[in-house]
Amino acid sequence: MKSQLWQRKPVQHFETEMKESKLSRVLTKFGLTSLGVGAIIGAGIFVMTGVGAKEYAGPALAISFVVAGIGCTFAALCYAEFASFLPVEGSAYAYAYATIGELFAWIIGWDLILEYGMAASAVAVGWSGYLNKFLHLFNVRLPIWLMNDPFTAREMIADATHKGTLPTLAAQYSDLALPSVMGFHLAWNVPAFLLVWILTAILVRGIKQAANTNNLLVIIKVSVVLFIIILGAQYINPANWSPFIPARGVFTDALGNSHHAYGWLGIVAGAAYIFFAYIGFDTVSTHAGEAKNPQKDVPFGIITSLIVCTILYILVALVLTGIINYKDIDITAPIAAAFGALGLNYAVFIISVAALAGLTSVTIVMLLGQSRIFYAISKDGLLPKKTFGELHPVFHTPWKSNLLIGAIVSFVAAFTPIDSISKMVNIGTLLAFVIVCIAVWVMRKKEPTRHRPFKTPAIWFVAPMGVVFNLGMMLTLEWQNWARLLVWLLIGLAIYFLYGKKHSVMAGLLKKDTA
Repeated sequence: MKSQLWQRKPVQHFETEMKESKLSRVLTKFGLTSLGVGAIIGAGIFVMTGVGAKEYAGPALAISFVVAGIGCTFAALCYAEFASFLPVEGSAYAYAYATIGELFAWIIGWDLILEYGMAASAVAVGWSGYLNKFLHLFNVRLPIWLMNDPFTAREMIADATHKGTLPTLAAQYSDLALPSVMGFHLAWNVPAFLLVWILTAILVRGIKQAANTNNLLVIIKVSVVLFIIILGAQYINPANWSPFIPARGVFTDALGNSHHAYGWLGIVAGAAYIFFAYIGFDTVSTHAGEAKNPQKDVPFGIITSLIVCTILYILVALVLTGIINYKDIDITAPIAAAFGALGLNYAVFIISVAALAGLTSVTIVMLLGQSRIFYAISKDGLLPKKTFGELHPVFHTPWKSNLLIGAIVSFVAAFTPIDSISKMVNIGTLLAFVIVCIAVWVMRKKEPTRHRPFKTPAIWFVAPMGVVFNLGMMLTLEWQNWARLLVWLLIGLAIYFLYGKKHSVMAGLLKKDTA
C-alpha cells in the first residue's frame, strides 16, 4: 500500500505520452501568453479592487498587488522550470506525480479541480452582475429572479426591506416578486447559466476556436485597461492617497466577518484577498500538450503574462484610489462607479463592455484548464477514462469532460451565491503554489542532471520564498476557507481510495514489476 501511495510517475512515461498524444498542437507563444492574460485580467481589476481597497489596504492596495505578485512570481518561476522539461497537460498535478508520488498528485489534482471549477462559476456570476449594469445603460431591466441565485435574491430583498431601500432595489429590476412552487421561492441566475453553456460549446469545437475567441477578448480588455489608466491618471487627486497606509484597525463586513483593516497586516490580508486576481497564469501550463514548442513557449507564456498583469494591476490600483477616496469606493463595480462619479458616462459604457469581455475570457480559460486537468488525471486511471479521457473523433477535444464540467459549473453559478463560491478558490490555488515550489526543489535534488530548457534562477532562494509567501497568505485567510478546503480534500481522498487507487495505471505497472 505504502509503495503505491508514494509511487512516482517516471518522466520517461510523460515523454512517451507526449509523443502519443492526439491533442492538437496549435498554440503559439502569443496564444499561450494570451491565455494567461485572459485568465488573469478579469475579476481582479473589475471587482476585487473595490473590496481590497475599502476593507483591507486603503490606497496601499498597490502594495498588496506587489506582495501577491511577488508570491506569484516565485511560484511562476517554479512552474516555468517544470513546464520546460515536463510539457504535458495536468499542470501541478503532473509535477507532483513526477516528484512526490501518486497520493500527493491526486490531492493537488483534486484541489485544482476545485480551483478552476469554482473560479469559473464565480466569474460567471460576476459577469451576470456586470450584464445587469450594462443593460441599465439602455434602461433595460429584468426580474430579480432571472438575474440572481435564490439565496442572493432573498437576501437582497430582505436587506432592502430592513434598511428601507426597496425603491432603490426596485429601480434595478423590473420585478422583485419571487415565483414559488409548493411554498419554495425560486430564482435562477440565467445569464451565468447560459454563458457557461455557450463557452462550453466553443470548447467542444476545439482549442483553436477557444484560443481565437480568447485572443479577441484579451485585445479588447487590455485596450480598455490602458484606457482606464491613461484617462484616470488625469483625474488623480493626491489627497486621496493620504494617508497611503491608513492606521491599523479591525473592519467588520456586512456578513459579520472581522478583517484586519489597514496597516501592514491589512496590506498582507488584502494581498491574500485579491490573490483571486492572479489565478490564471498557472493555466498556461495545463495547455503544454497543445503548444507547438512547449519547452520554450510555456515558460515564456507563464512569466510574461504574470509580469504584464502585475504592472497593469498596480497602475489600476493607484488610479482607482487616486480618483476617489478609498472609503467611498463602490465594491460592486468599483472602477465603473468611480468614473461615473466623475461624470464620465462614456467611460462607464466602455468599462462595462470591457468587464463583460474580460470576465468572459476568464471563464473560458478556467473551463478549458479544468477539462485538461480531468483529462490528465483520467489518463493515469485515477478517474474514469471513458468519461474524462476520451477525445472527440473530429474536434480532438475531451468533449465528454467539457460537457460534464459545463453542467456542474453552470448549475453552481445559477444557484450559489458568489461570495460562497469565491472563498473556495484562493486557498486552493495557494496550496497548489506551495506544493509546486516544494516539488521543483525536490526534482532538482533527485534528478540534477536532467536537461531543463528553463532553470529557475537561485532555486535555493526562490523555492523556499515561494513556500513562505504563499503559505503566509494562506494563514491570513479565515477559518471557514480552511474548513471548506478540508471537506473538499476528504471527499477527494474517499474517491481516491474507493476508485482511483484500484484503477491506477502506475499501480498496474508496479504490480507487473514486482510479479
